[in-house]
Amino acid sequence: MKKRAVTAPAATPGTAAITELALTVFRLNGLLLHWGDRLVEPLGLTSARWQMLGAIALAQMPLTAPLIGEAMGVTRQGAQKQLNLLLEQGLVETRSNPAHRRSPFYALTPQGLALYRQADAMWVATAAELAKATPAAQALAATQTLESIQLQLQTVVPSPEIKS
Repeated sequence: MKKRAVTAPAATPGTAAITELALTVFRLNGLLLHWGDRLVEPLGLTSARWQMLGAIALAQMPLTAPLIGEAMGVTRQGAQKQLNLLLEQGLVETRSNPAHRRSPFYALTPQGLALYRQADAMWVATAAELAKATPAAQALAATQTLESIQLQLQTVVPSPEIKS
């Protein structure tokens, strides 16, 4: 029996552009994670743990694992794995959550906040270098485009239900 070749429908300029954008985002995400691992390695962190510290620091309040996952675009399980490692390192602590006993709040410890601030200072220095090659208006336009696509996708594939 002969196998039939699977062919994609003819791409319009719009679908081709969105496909290229998606592929570029995938590549950039991989590169950012690899680059981030190298950046924060001297601090004993990985990109994933830096991301969790950042979610809590940017929220300026304790968050549950599901909320941290949603804020950073990772699953609750992925966030939980990193939070457990950060707990072991003494960089985050748990606080009781009266609304949900099995889903505690996570807060930065003083050590975790200090480490996050070090990582953030390293990032700011690198972002300043990247900004020299990318005009702010171009970066803002790219951000708006990606946020627009994100909102469209969230209406089609909503985030998993969050349990505080």
